[in-house]
Order: sequence, then C-alpha cells, then structure tokens
Amino acid sequence: MTQLTMAKSINEGLRRAMADDPKVLVLGEDIGKLGGVFRVTDGLLDQFGAARVIDTPLAESGIMGAAVGLAFRGYRPVVEIQFDGFVYPAFDQIVCQVAKLHYRTRGNVQMPITIRIPWAGGVGAAEHHSESPEAYFVHTAGLRVVAVSNPQDANVMLRQAIASNDPVVYFEPKRLYHTKGEVDLDLDLADAPPMGLARVAREGSDVTLLTYGAQVATAMDAATAAEDDGISIEVIDLRSISPVDYRTVAASVRKTGRVVVTHEAAREAGVGAELIASVTEQCFNHLEAAPVRVTGHDIPYPPAKLEKHHLPDLDRILDAVDRVLDRPHSLSGPEWSSPESGRAATVNGGML
Repeated sequence: MTQLTMAKSINEGLRRAMADDPKVLVLGEDIGKLGGVFRVTDGLLDQFGAARVIDTPLAESGIMGAAVGLAFRGYRPVVEIQFDGFVYPAFDQIVCQVAKLHYRTRGNVQMPITIRIPWAGGVGAAEHHSESPEAYFVHTAGLRVVAVSNPQDANVMLRQAIASNDPVVYFEPKRLYHTKGEVDLDLDLADAPPMGLARVAREGSDVTLLTYGAQVATAMDAATAAEDDGISIEVIDLRSISPVDYRTVAASVRKTGRVVVTHEAAREAGVGAELIASVTEQCFNHLEAAPVRVTGHDIPYPPAKLEKHHLPDLDRILDAVDRVLDRPHSLSGPEWSSPESGRAATVNGGML
C-alpha cells in the first residue's frame, strides 16, 4: 500500500492502463506538455509519447468526435474535459453518438471511451468551473456514470472504466485532488469490487445517508458529529450513480427506516430525486419518515465568496437527520418549505 493524493492515484491509474494496453491513449486540452491544469496527466507524455498523449485544440465537441473515431478503430480513448462546465459543447457527441452507437449498430460497434471530468465545487472557482452536471448523463441510456470519493477508488475505478466496453463518464471531485489515502497500486481488477457496487462507508442503525463524490467526506463528518447525540448514521458511498446499486441501498434502508440524500447538484430533478423515488418504491413499507434531500440550490453556481452557502454542509445534513428522526431542527429554506416556496426564493434571488 502507498500513500497517494487522489490526483496522483488517478495519474498512476492512467499510467497502469496505458502500460497494460497499447490501445489506451489519452487526449484533451493541455494534458501533454503541461500535464493538465491539475497536473493529473503529468509525466505521461514523456513515458508514452505524443502519439498516445495528445494535446488537442480547445474544442470539446471535436475532442469527443475524435474519441468516437478512435473507438471505431479499436482504441480505448480516455478523454479529459478540462473543467466540468466545459463538457456542454461535447454534450451532443456524448448523448447522440457515444451513448447510442452500440445500440444503433445492434452490438457490432463498441464505444470503450472513458470521459474524465474534474467536477463540482469547493475550490473557490466560479460557474463553468464548479458545475455538477451528472443528472444529464444519468438520464442518458447507454452511459455508465461513476463518481469517486477516495484515492483507492479513484485509481481502481478508472482502470475498470478504461477496461470496460461501455462508455463511462468518470467524475473526479477536484476539491479532493490533494486528499491523501492508502492505495494498492498492485490490486488486480479481478480482485477489486465491481465498479457498479456501492460501499458502506460507515455502518449505522438509525438513518441511511446516501451520497457520492466529495460529499462522502461531509457525510462521514456528519455521522461522527451525530454520534455525540446518540444517533447512528449509516453512510452509503454510491460510487456508481448510473446504474445505482439498489440492492445495497435497499438493504440499508430496510434496516434504518429513514433516508437522507445529499449531493452538490441542484435539487430540482437531481439524482437525489431519483434515489428517493426508487427507495420509496422498493422500501415503502419499511420507511418510518419521508426521505429528505440536502442539495445545492436551484441557482447558477454562485461567486466563490458565496459558495459555502450553496454547498451542502454538516449543519444542513444534521438538520435533515433531525427531521427524519422527528427531532427539533433549526434551518429554514427549500429543504423545509414547499417546493413552490423554495423555488420562488431561488428564482427571485432569495438565496443570495
């Protein structure tokens, strides 16, 4: 086991995949000589050369189109979208080509493309650099969508994504790039948990807390704080958000009877809404309280000085826990008001 930052663990995952398979190549803006904006691809150009580490023009649609052509020719391209908010020019290619070609060709063409997206907020950036667009891709049939929360998963799940014959949208939370953890660089993929399997990050008995990405750390902090009040929270790191491992989720909900979901993305039609709908369908007779969402607000991503009011934090999560346990809670806003009043507040600028 080796202590690595998440950024370095992703770098090592790319290095291992490229060394193991000459058909794996990486392409994106500034990923070669610069090593990427976050230095995640640092050193790959020197090791594998410009034919496999390709600096592209600033044209996300063109990058994705090139990846589609490479996949047609038997390659396994790994695309880096420099920032989350830059993925939208490539959206047409991802949704209309990458996600559909296997189905459209009756299985004759595979699209083993991995789309790496530095993702979400918490780094003092602004809109287009702190977006959470996962719901768009979760809604798209034909894509796998994963979100990592620790260096070990970041390494292994990237290697699994590259090895998969399905296209994978791989979200890496940029505010965790410098977080360190133990990584087994020699772990064989056959011995690793499947990419689609959720992880029980912390066992508990009173409330199930569902989340993914950087919010896993916040959820773990909330569980630790709640323990001081005698509340036992089970934290589920979904890891894969399309498909979702509902077997693990349902087992937890049937044990606790109470559910809180948290993610950074906007509340309206977010991943949390789908999670709650599916949990209610599968576990209705086990629920002791209505599930609660703790999310980003339905606004464009705010300026850096205001993002702490936008991102779900420990206090908002603990208030949601109090609500499902029917304990007194203090916060007000969209979580506690009707959907209509919450959205009116955000649309009229009330959140800012």
